[in-house]
Amino acid sequence: MGKTSSRKDKTKHADQKFEKKLEFYSKVRETVALGAQKAIKKKKRIRTRQKKLKAYNLSSLAECLPDLESSKPETPADFKVTTKSKQKLVMKETNQLKTVLNNPAFQADPLAALHQHLQNTQPVCEKPTRKSVTGKKKKNKKKKKGSKGSTGSQSMEE
Repeated sequence: MGKTSSRKDKTKHADQKFEKKLEFYSKVRETVALGAQKAIKKKKRIRTRQKKLKAYNLSSLAECLPDLESSKPETPADFKVTTKSKQKLVMKETNQLKTVLNNPAFQADPLAALHQHLQNTQPVCEKPTRKSVTGKKKKNKKKKKGSKGSTGSQSMEE
């Protein structure tokens, strides 16, 4: 009444199951192998990045350079501002002003004395290059044109 199965059908069915299992295991091996390859590639990328970062590492040069903080003189901003320190500063500046006002060179010609003081205390400036001089000439030409136009407007007002 039911279907009678033969021995051949059972072996055929078992073979098909076995083939499916083999296919599945081969696919699993492939995916595991791909995952391992990806992990290896990732590690290689990380290693190359680290090598590049080592190339940009300048900490060894920083050791050779002198420390800026140790060579800096203390600035007034580092001190606490108290009324006592303010009073000392006012007294110091008052005395300095009195000595400047009593200086005979300052009394004779104040502007010349200030100019001489600035020349003695300020660092020497480099002379401008030719390019900047030519740039100034061009600006002067433009100014001259503008001044001509402005004189015309003044004459019209009068």
